Amino acid sequence: MALDKEDRQRRLPAGRKAQLAAYVAETGEVTVTALADRFGVSIDTIRRDLDQLSADGVLVRTYGGAVSQSTFSRVDRAVDVRLNLEKREKEKIAELAAALVENGSVIMINGGTTTLAVAKSLRNHRDLTVATNSLLVPPALSPAAVRDVYLFGGAVRTLTLATTGPVSFRAAGGAELDISCDLALIGVGAVSAVAGYTTSNLAEAAMMQEMISRAARVAILADSSKFGRRLFAQVSELGRADYLVTDSTPPRDLLDALRENEVELVMPDD
Repeated sequence: MALDKEDRQRRLPAGRKAQLAAYVAETGEVTVTALADRFGVSIDTIRRDLDQLSADGVLVRTYGGAVSQSTFSRVDRAVDVRLNLEKREKEKIAELAAALVENGSVIMINGGTTTLAVAKSLRNHRDLTVATNSLLVPPALSPAAVRDVYLFGGAVRTLTLATTGPVSFRAAGGAELDISCDLALIGVGAVSAVAGYTTSNLAEAAMMQEMISRAARVAILADSSKFGRRLFAQVSELGRADYLVTDSTPPRDLLDALRENEVELVMPDD
């Protein structure tokens, strides 16, 4: 039996990719299996199509599927989506931030995909003590790099796989222990000359503030897509940080504000 025009088009790569892109845009989030069933092709074929569409910037690949541009344009994005955004920029930032960490030091790391990249970049360090609210950071650390790893307790945000709660630990008798760190590595959602460092979630902002307050030095991590934006909750003013680690030069107003507040800009040389 002859295929109708739509069925024939589905089996042609160009036509299938166009329909696939339109379907993802309309649906918002899809799985590889569902797409293979819908378009009558193999899972490997769909994976190749999605990889190409992702490389073309049409959609964003996730573990087991894809999401549309409109879906990941929301302020809050799931971890598997955010892992695929600005990957090169995050890797650059991670290497630069790791260079700020001294062997034998105590560091605090908040939850986020940029800070997760930093944890992976600490593989050549030694004798570190790491405290974090991210469920993903501990397994990402090289066992050879760390002496001790601590996870702050509290409620877990499934969107970010990070806890929100007090930056504290208690002794067996219930008394709160006084803790501090040499360097806090804090990934934020936005950076602006006026609002400083901000994020979208109030509880996460409070936790970041506590980490900053317990640190001898503070490094804020943000790629250039975060510049000139302001989100719901302020983490701190610009001057509270010692470093802003990023992938490219900030706009003039932000650059001037950073200099005025004596925040060292850490960027790639190239």
